[in-house]
Amino acid sequence: MSEREKTIVGISIGDVNGIGPEIILKTFSDSRMLDMCAPVIYGSIDVLQEYKKILHLPDLPLYSISSATDLKRNKVNIIDCFEGKVDLEFGQSTAAAGELAFKSLEKLTDDALASKVDVIVTAPINKRNVSEFYSGFTGHTGYISDRCEKEALMILCSEKMKIAMTTGHISLSKVSSTITTELIIRRIEALHKSLMQDFGIDRPKIAVLGLNPHSGEHGLLGSEEEKVILPAISQVKTKRILAFGPYSSDGFFGSGNYTNFDAILAMYHDQALIPFKTLSFEDGVNYSAGLDFIRTSPDHGTAYEIAGQKLASEASFRQAVYKACDIFSQRKSELTESEEVIS
Repeated sequence: MSEREKTIVGISIGDVNGIGPEIILKTFSDSRMLDMCAPVIYGSIDVLQEYKKILHLPDLPLYSISSATDLKRNKVNIIDCFEGKVDLEFGQSTAAAGELAFKSLEKLTDDALASKVDVIVTAPINKRNVSEFYSGFTGHTGYISDRCEKEALMILCSEKMKIAMTTGHISLSKVSSTITTELIIRRIEALHKSLMQDFGIDRPKIAVLGLNPHSGEHGLLGSEEEKVILPAISQVKTKRILAFGPYSSDGFFGSGNYTNFDAILAMYHDQALIPFKTLSFEDGVNYSAGLDFIRTSPDHGTAYEIAGQKLASEASFRQAVYKACDIFSQRKSELTESEEVIS
């Protein structure tokens, strides 16, 4: 791959007291990664140099730049987003780490919206210490969606399954009142569009999960399936979308029925994350569909309990980089084909 063809990958540093910097540097310590993409890490050169020493990576080429437009495509580029020294306190939630994590994400999002990077990959954060610096912060997806003024759809991806969520980071007690027929229709349509546009799947089959035990047992254990979910499935079918369900989660995953579908729509966070992480914890990726740019992340958190111990696996973060580059390539390919048809 030529230097010009490399995908520019913008990366937020995450919580520096967690495993974010470790998994980033471990990923790019494999020189083959620099053959396929040009990384730009938004964070702190001092912090990353310290991690480089801790991880014994003397040959990793870190390069400090002031703007993504100045990047070196054969090096790991760093943009400083924080003035002053950041003291590393492994495994601890600190105000300084929260501030750096947010400033990193803010600058990265600025550059993504300005098309200075091709895709973004976000390292794990602590939502609480970020929210202490930026009031109302509930996570990467919500913040980036607000900045793009778009409704993002969170899709968890691996070789084993793709599963999206109707509701995200909200209390379980609010799920029933939040899901509506209209919301489910939007989620199915967004999932259908992403499967075709981003994953190159023609006529994808989508399974929709129920909300209640045994999908409500015909109203005996809850009415959401009959009153809210089924009408949504019926309506999208009139648009030639192959949606089926609602399925009871236990039987759907226990029987292996999930392997018969291209993707699944769950009703709430843990209904999606529990089966997904059980099957794909090491190589799972979180993809935010429907935004102005491509954003992925690993499917795990800060892992404070192993921070600074050189124990963190970079597998999921590496897969997040791969997935972002793959989707970017898929979109470029579709755009090229469309232009050829027009001409």
